Amino acid sequence: MSIKMLVFDYRESEKKFFGNNKFEQFDITFYNESLNEDFVKNLSEEQLESTYAISVFIDSEITENVINAFKNLRIISTRSTGVDHINLKAAAAKNIAVINVEGYGSKAVAQFTIGLMISLVRRIVPASKYIAENEHGSCANFLGRDLSNLTLGVVGTGAIGAAVCTLGCAFKMNVLAYDLSEKKELILNYDIKYTDLNTLLKNSDVVSLHIPYTGDNFHMFSDKQFSMMKDTAYIINTSRGEIVDTFALYKALTEKKLAGAALDVAMCEQVSFRCSQFSKQINTDIMCLQEAKIVKELVKMDNVIITPHIAYETQDAIDYILEVSFKGILDCIKGGTEYRMY
Repeated sequence: MSIKMLVFDYRESEKKFFGNNKFEQFDITFYNESLNEDFVKNLSEEQLESTYAISVFIDSEITENVINAFKNLRIISTRSTGVDHINLKAAAAKNIAVINVEGYGSKAVAQFTIGLMISLVRRIVPASKYIAENEHGSCANFLGRDLSNLTLGVVGTGAIGAAVCTLGCAFKMNVLAYDLSEKKELILNYDIKYTDLNTLLKNSDVVSLHIPYTGDNFHMFSDKQFSMMKDTAYIINTSRGEIVDTFALYKALTEKKLAGAALDVAMCEQVSFRCSQFSKQINTDIMCLQEAKIVKELVKMDNVIITPHIAYETQDAIDYILEVSFKGILDCIKGGTEYRMY
């Protein structure tokens, strides 16, 4: 008998993988929509009764009510490293395994981060807009800096942060790093200098964030941290939106206490990045609505780059995510725990 599985947040970029791989032991139904308390009502009684596994992305909200709606669910597989969109206590209460994907897209995110850094420092985006909107004029406003004369501060040296460090070294940058656990190979092979966070902030020309969101580090970067940075410095966030206080960032930029910023993440991405879904957010937290308003103001600034959480999104990374997801599901079905997070 085949395993009943529902895949949510299904995107065009994932179709190639499923076209090339036939999972004959699975009976899979795909949904472009995210799974949440509203959408679960659209599922049939038969689906809620027989579904054994679900696969979701971070846009889904797997609350206790969503979990309880399924009668025989055994596996929740998220195509992400982060699991804060899943009520882990509710899953554990029903003995449902939660599987995530570690280390995906390290190269992709690191390369994207360096791309954002170059775009900021060399003012590529406003220069491109200028050509599109003007026929003549001086390009003096697009004066940049050589990366080799700058200091890159990397906050978090996991797989992605470490990759950013090595790429920074390839550009002959001076690289500072902050992490609770230092990587000896970065020190020995790349001359990375670990330091405390305050020293990193005070001495870096570019600060790049690569730490997970734990709840305890909500708005870890706010007024105090921005005030420590050089007024010629840039900040890049490709980790989690909750880590940066967007209101404080906007204030620092408008008061010219920072030179610029690049964000691939926001605290309330379902509102800030997905305008087509905005009208559905009737019960959205007021903080999210305020966040979306600030993001709209940031987008208008020439020294700010905002992208819709695409740093990881290469075909290679997506294929890897799906491959590991199914390895984890099959391992879990056989009683294994290698890919199981909870």
